[in-house]
Amino acid sequence: MVEKRGLGRGLSALLGDVDEAKVVAGAPVEEVSGVREVPIELIHRNADQPRWTFSEAEVDELAASIREKGVLQPILVRPAPGLPGEWEIVAGERRWRASQKAGLRVMPVLVRELDDVQVLEIGVIENVQRSNLNPIEEAAAYQQLIEKFKRTQEEVAESIGKSRSHVANTLRLMNLPEAVRAYVLEGKLTAGHARAILTADDPTALAEQIIAKGLSVRDAESLARGGASSASRPKAAGRKAAKDTDTQALEVDLSEALGLDVEVLDKGGVGELRIRYATLEQLDELCRKLTRV
Repeated sequence: MVEKRGLGRGLSALLGDVDEAKVVAGAPVEEVSGVREVPIELIHRNADQPRWTFSEAEVDELAASIREKGVLQPILVRPAPGLPGEWEIVAGERRWRASQKAGLRVMPVLVRELDDVQVLEIGVIENVQRSNLNPIEEAAAYQQLIEKFKRTQEEVAESIGKSRSHVANTLRLMNLPEAVRAYVLEGKLTAGHARAILTADDPTALAEQIIAKGLSVRDAESLARGGASSASRPKAAGRKAAKDTDTQALEVDLSEALGLDVEVLDKGGVGELRIRYATLEQLDELCRKLTRV
């Protein structure tokens, strides 16, 4: 039976006593406790890695750095199931990909005995903490923890250091049609847009309209309610001038960061910041984000 213990402290809970400073400073690998160098061809990616896509530009940039300075931090691996003497990546696939591009024959690894559920949790933690996971990748990982490893939403939240409402709201993205999930994966839609149209009669049609017109999250919410977007609404007589592009960009950034409708009302540097929520779960998640240290 898998022990259900939290990993909310992050990767440091599993990396043990490795002194990263010694690795970064270029100390011989054998001097760092628990770290060894292994042939790169004996290292394999984890097919259940939560992150599905890797930016080629980022991998190329890291490969150039590795050619110049080497691998500054070991990757985390476990013995590869069914492959004696070989290793499966738990955390650090991007470094492994870049090391291959850089032409390395060996690379430093930290070996840990981990079960499948721990491997998945660590993969989620590593990527979520570094903001590397696309919202759909994150939702799929949570779903896998629940369906494959029989975790509850509260147990998932505890293990990755997130609130239960965050896990619940992220999981809702898996209810989107496949086409809309693909738009989020490709970066054509934000998670805020996706949540706004989640309960609409035809989310795919709305998603295509949002992309074609470059609509904001607020406009997406209006469309989902059956109203017109601000882009298509006629200008009322005597209506005050549209907000400047900097304010509009700030509203979009805040809306995407919070996953809620945000409005900035500014008059000469004095004004209001309005955040709208539709459910108590959204309010709970907002409070968690605003009070997080």
